[in-house]
Amino acid sequence: MEAVAKLPAPTQDQWEWQYEGACREADPDLFFHPEGERGAARKRRAESAKEFCSRCPVLDMCRERSLQAREPFGVWGGLSEDERHAILAGRLRQAS
Repeated sequence: MEAVAKLPAPTQDQWEWQYEGACREADPDLFFHPEGERGAARKRRAESAKEFCSRCPVLDMCRERSLQAREPFGVWGGLSEDERHAILAGRLRQAS
């Protein structure tokens, strides 16, 4: 809950960029793994989602927002859960 408290208030100006997201036209199942998905199937789905993200006009905003919010699930801004975790861990190491 601490991470949620640090997020900016939900105002239209801060979230309007989401209307331009390419993912608005996609099946959400592409970005979030079903329960029990593992191994090669999970990797293929995540790679497909990241490929979809690569064409998105708001990729950078989505990526940074997902890192700020510490999104625990799915592909956001072209980053998988593991990739976001690694980036955040690196930021913590640099800060200390």
